[in-house]
Amino acid sequence: MTTPGSLGPAEDRITRDDIEESLRAIQTGVEGKVRSKRTRIVQGASVGFVLLILLVFVLGRRAGRKRSTIVEIRRV
Repeated sequence: MTTPGSLGPAEDRITRDDIEESLRAIQTGVEGKVRSKRTRIVQGASVGFVLLILLVFVLGRRAGRKRSTIVEIRRV
């Protein structure tokens, strides 16, 4: 039995290889999830961007119509 503060047997120690193996396993899992959803993310961002551009166009057009002056020319 080990006491607090002592290192204990060699098999209880966490080595650099153990940490690297755990981090690689986590990274592989995350990369797999991102790859499977990448196309949906790109599609959603593209649709959102197009909708934003259309909204800006419509609002700008409306504001332009409100501010424009109608000039009437009459012949005498």
